[in-house]
Amino acid sequence: MKTNKFILVLAMLMFSGVSAFAQLDRSKRPEPAPAPEIKIPEAQTFTLDNGLKVFVVENHKVPKVTFNFIFDYPPVYEGELAGLSSVTGQLIGTGTTTKTKDEIDEAVDFIGADLYASSESVYGSVLSDYKEDFVKILSDVLINAKFNDEELEKVKKRTISGIKSGEKNPSTIANNVLKTVLYGKDSPYGEVATEESVKKIKLDDCVNFYKSNILPNDTYLAIVGDITFDEAKALIENHFSAWQKGNKPESKFKSKRPPLIRKVYLVDRPEAVQSVIHVAYPVKFKYNSKDRIAATIMNEIFGGNFMSHLNMNLREKHGYTYGARSMLSPDEYMGEFDAMCEARTEVTDSAITQFLYEMKRMRKGEVTQEELDAIKKYKIGQFARALEDPLTVAKFSINVARYNLPKDYYKNYLKNIDAVTLDDIKSAAKKYVNPDKAYVMVVGNGSEIKDKIKRFALNGKVVFLDVYGNEFDPNVKKVAANVTPEQIVDKYLNAIGGKEKLLSVNDIKVEMSGKVMNFDITMTVAQKKPGKFYSNMDAGVMQSITKFDGEKGVIIAMGQKKPMDEKQIAKMKAQAEIFPLADYAKNGIKLELVGVEQINGKDAYKIKAEFPGGSKKIYYFDKESGLKVRETQTQNTNQGQMVVTTDLSDYKDIDGIKYPTKMTQSVGGQVIELEVKSVKMNSGLPDDLFKVED
Repeated sequence: MKTNKFILVLAMLMFSGVSAFAQLDRSKRPEPAPAPEIKIPEAQTFTLDNGLKVFVVENHKVPKVTFNFIFDYPPVYEGELAGLSSVTGQLIGTGTTTKTKDEIDEAVDFIGADLYASSESVYGSVLSDYKEDFVKILSDVLINAKFNDEELEKVKKRTISGIKSGEKNPSTIANNVLKTVLYGKDSPYGEVATEESVKKIKLDDCVNFYKSNILPNDTYLAIVGDITFDEAKALIENHFSAWQKGNKPESKFKSKRPPLIRKVYLVDRPEAVQSVIHVAYPVKFKYNSKDRIAATIMNEIFGGNFMSHLNMNLREKHGYTYGARSMLSPDEYMGEFDAMCEARTEVTDSAITQFLYEMKRMRKGEVTQEELDAIKKYKIGQFARALEDPLTVAKFSINVARYNLPKDYYKNYLKNIDAVTLDDIKSAAKKYVNPDKAYVMVVGNGSEIKDKIKRFALNGKVVFLDVYGNEFDPNVKKVAANVTPEQIVDKYLNAIGGKEKLLSVNDIKVEMSGKVMNFDITMTVAQKKPGKFYSNMDAGVMQSITKFDGEKGVIIAMGQKKPMDEKQIAKMKAQAEIFPLADYAKNGIKLELVGVEQINGKDAYKIKAEFPGGSKKIYYFDKESGLKVRETQTQNTNQGQMVVTTDLSDYKDIDGIKYPTKMTQSVGGQVIELEVKSVKMNSGLPDDLFKVED
């Protein structure tokens, strides 16, 4: 019967002149559906007498409750104590007037809770059965905070380690220096923490910062999960009413305008094999800007996702980079536009050309309706997915209060996305995308790119910056014409014992120990003439052994053996030399004097050395003592090319040769600090140590 009915209906359609299938024209793109109606549950809210603003979203699907404290103090200029807010944030939860850090950690673990703290927020979650126990811990941590010197020193050491690592990472350098370029070092948005500034931070500084800025009347609390509004209100009133309000700090932030003309800045990193490029400037773009939705969609089309104009141009069309992107970031005080990528050194200027080309094209409104519809659909879906997290709903309510948004901002969000037109996109682009009033900042090999990128500066000059954003004239530290790289290397050889003494060493074994990622490691490195090399790095949970017998080599790690290929063998032949610079001419090492750079506050000659086989290193020799204080080398890894930087210090006399006993190695954001425990020379190392079994 069902089949007969279907045939009957089909026949009626055909005889009436209507085809059931002709209505679908696949040559035409379907019209986008109207924005879906999404009902957003409203957070229930109350405010304590001390000013703490609380937003509660009930969700009883999972027996869990989340608490998120958001601190809303204005930007703080820290000056010679740059890094203070970050250090203070890391101290939250390390002690109170009633508990030590261990006792707090034990109490949190006992109820199976999570607790995270920073200078911007305190976040935690717990099973609903233990919500009152957890609130007691949270109130103790925030109201009765008591910092101590022992924990402060741990945080400072960890922070300084991160800073040292970042000083050698081109992306980190670019991000830090960009801040100083955009906002200036006298701004809370432009200052960058240094090893010196962190070392100056005292316990009283952290205590004063906390008391002055972490205040209930400047804090929003989101409570989400298996809890009723009445339960939440009773808990917070009982445990947080004692939190004393304070005087809100005044913002002394001064807005920075974009440059009147496009300027170019360069941080010279001669060891870099690619350039980190930023085209950026500050903009007046707040959370409650009337065109925020249109501007956000405009940026998505320009550089905010994989299919954006920037990525399709620089990555897909030209192959200059693995990815190009842009951000248009709102801020309560000053927003920011930033388009960025990492490109090969030789195409740095070509990449910048395409950035500016796409910016100009965006200003002209060269966006299709199809592109606009696709991004609208993406944003609508993104918004719908975000609503799956109840904490998002609470944060929406906080945003409305915090940034003075219209009360129906999120209720009408999808409708407002759907209403954005091509004219709106063009207007937003003209307002926020300005290629002629931008800072072009590049971190890369200056000798290769400085002349090429000069043409992008509308004032006709490239401004040189160091890794801290300090401007300098590269010509001031020009090396005297009569100074040669050979003279510098010879001075180094004499400083550590002399060429004859170095060449008399037939074998050497060095044992070191240190720490990486909280793992204790030991490292043994052995070398023997002619050209034999052995290393063993043992971190307990993992071990890596390298052997090279002068002709062939193997790397043993994670229980697997991997023979060296031809390129690795060529590089290893250079690395296997005990003191390769002792007879640099005979070893076929080409030396080039690049210039002078400050290392740890002292001038050092920078020399590029090219070894047979194509491997390169950059050496830094202290101008006064002649000692080698740093060396860098680019290595190929599974994550791509990385620069390995090794700082050398604390030279000690060992059998008539000065040898560095402290080495700090940085690679891929990780810092390994090694201390030499023993050095043995001419001890008669057996050949079996270097034997490579087939």
